[in-house]
Amino acid sequence: GVTLDDVATLIYTSGTTGAPKGCELTHRNFVSCSQNTIPVAGAVMAGGSRTLMFLPLAHVFARFVEVTSLDAGITLAHTPDVSHLMDDLARFKPTFILAVPRVFEKILVGARFKAQAGSPVKKLIFERAVATAVAWSRAAVKGPVPPLLEARHRLYDKLVYSTLRQAMGGDVRYAVSGGASLGDYLAHFFNGIGVYVVEGYGLTETTAPIAANFPSLNRLGTVGHPIPGNEVAIAADGEILVRGANVFKGYHGLPDKTAEAFFDGWFATGDLGHLDDEGLLTVTGRKKEIIVTAGGKNVIPNQLEDPIRASATVGQIMVVGDDRPFVAALITLDPETLPKVLPGLGLDPHMSVDRAAREEAVIDHVKKIVDHANAKVSRAEGIKAFRILDRDLTIEDGHLTPSMKLKRAKVAQDFAREIEDIYAR
Repeated sequence: GVTLDDVATLIYTSGTTGAPKGCELTHRNFVSCSQNTIPVAGAVMAGGSRTLMFLPLAHVFARFVEVTSLDAGITLAHTPDVSHLMDDLARFKPTFILAVPRVFEKILVGARFKAQAGSPVKKLIFERAVATAVAWSRAAVKGPVPPLLEARHRLYDKLVYSTLRQAMGGDVRYAVSGGASLGDYLAHFFNGIGVYVVEGYGLTETTAPIAANFPSLNRLGTVGHPIPGNEVAIAADGEILVRGANVFKGYHGLPDKTAEAFFDGWFATGDLGHLDDEGLLTVTGRKKEIIVTAGGKNVIPNQLEDPIRASATVGQIMVVGDDRPFVAALITLDPETLPKVLPGLGLDPHMSVDRAAREEAVIDHVKKIVDHANAKVSRAEGIKAFRILDRDLTIEDGHLTPSMKLKRAKVAQDFAREIEDIYAR
């Protein structure tokens, strides 16, 4: 007696901007999402492909891939413990992997540390290889790659890139990133080493992808065209609006919240973005996360947070400044990579995170990372002051969602004293 329009499952939103809400997703949502995605995904999700799932199944992205794998004939494996991920990748040899941006950041950081542990020559080769990968990818997107750059790329493919692909199992040619913005630099780096990153955009309310930048498009830095069966529009204030086969039935037991989420038949995503002349969608930030300073300057946090979080030293960062005289930030140190960073700063690698957060050498090092990010925005949008916290932000403490997104309200509540101290000074 079950039909396509019956509810298949409830998946709760991550609760980054409010209380989690149960999204009623129907069988039609999953069937249409899968059947419309497979044809445009091409070789990424072709029958016979292999993928290793290490994302939590509480996340709609993982659930979508699980259903689509069954539909497309993809071999799907699950790993319960990411601490053994590299061993599992080597054993299973996936053709594509799925991850949130933080995982891709960790892969690059881990490879860089491995190179730095070797001789100065190895370190130099690695850094030149990274720069070449990014330059080659940027050139390849625009047209023919200059011969000299192509020759350098082939050389580094033998020396560096093939080793990085081997660390991901050896057969990986594609990666699918979801849950948050990946960033232009990381997308071009992975494409340059021979792993095209499909950056998708979607929400729990849309059964995963609304749009995706598949290899046939090759427009890194955007999230591509809308998946067939969906329409995308941009509201007057820049909010992304969606309607189509992917959009959910409503919030479970919350008719008022459901009514608020729709505008003339369009689902209001809460995200900001724009469509270019080719219909390619770019996501710029979250509407509710925009900071408006006391001086009236609008600041999109992830434009500052993404490049800072991509550094080896920083674990998490949250930009603050709503109704404040200037923009500031709470920053944490990455406990996994910190022991490798500290010797380069002349400090004991066994030093605790708490103590390292108070060391002048660490503070100066983080300031350089912040200054580098500030150079990409206007002076009024830049971070004027920051506080390094004595611990990292974790899922267990309720500061991060399962897909590693910040629960900003919770962080602001738990570290209210630190925020007040920044402005008091």
